[in-house]
Amino acid sequence: MEKIKQALERARKEHAELRSDTPMTPAVERDVTAVDKIQYSQTRVLQIDSEILQRNRILAGGGDNPAAETAYKILRTQVEQRLAAHGWNAVAITSPGAAVGKTLTAINLSVALSQVLHRTVLLVDLDFRNPSVHRRFECEIKYGLIDYLLDDIPVNEIMINPGIERLVILPAGRKAVPNSSELLASPKMIELVEELKARYPARIIVFDLPPILSSDDTLAFSPYVDATLLVVSEGHTTKSEINRVIEVAEGINVIGTVLNMSTEIQPTYYL
Repeated sequence: MEKIKQALERARKEHAELRSDTPMTPAVERDVTAVDKIQYSQTRVLQIDSEILQRNRILAGGGDNPAAETAYKILRTQVEQRLAAHGWNAVAITSPGAAVGKTLTAINLSVALSQVLHRTVLLVDLDFRNPSVHRRFECEIKYGLIDYLLDDIPVNEIMINPGIERLVILPAGRKAVPNSSELLASPKMIELVEELKARYPARIIVFDLPPILSSDDTLAFSPYVDATLLVVSEGHTTKSEINRVIEVAEGINVIGTVLNMSTEIQPTYYL
């Protein structure tokens, strides 16, 4: 892992932050304090059965894996501290390749962050080539971000609260699209992202992005997030994949690596 750590330090020095102060969409939730309970007036609220959450290894399901829950809480605290130290609120999750637990990491990190009483969390599925966040929750969706970008479907008709306090999901859509990198870097997408980042000071946005080596989607979108986590898998991610990521991710602000499927407690977070 030492080679990854060295690459992370180089990437940090090259980070350039892009921001905008122009709002463009209506509020769908209000900011909260520790004593508030959010009342969603426009966001669709679903009550996902705990058996579904447990079956899909989502921590809010009340399963019997305290080691995993503790590991995600440690990851949450480390990520939250890094974001707070720099005034950041938008973190992307990616991986070298598929099937390493990237989306599950994004979901469980979002759930863990939402358990902090002064926080709200928006989990955005930007894997337009393989939309899967809503599938993990086994919820039916009519629209997604793809429909917002292509057909002007209002954002408040897309957002979902899965019955987890202070967590809202913005799904990608029901079907993949071929021109995903062009959509992710489009002016309309950039304006939306900047509005989402500026809307609530206590909200953290988690973006689930495609694997970095599978397309140019993550590279195209990376300038519009504050930080990135790289998810790798013990026994699955290869050394050649790590080396390729180091080559292509020079301009991405990678703040750490999450090691999944470890023989130790998972996930393990490397700064």
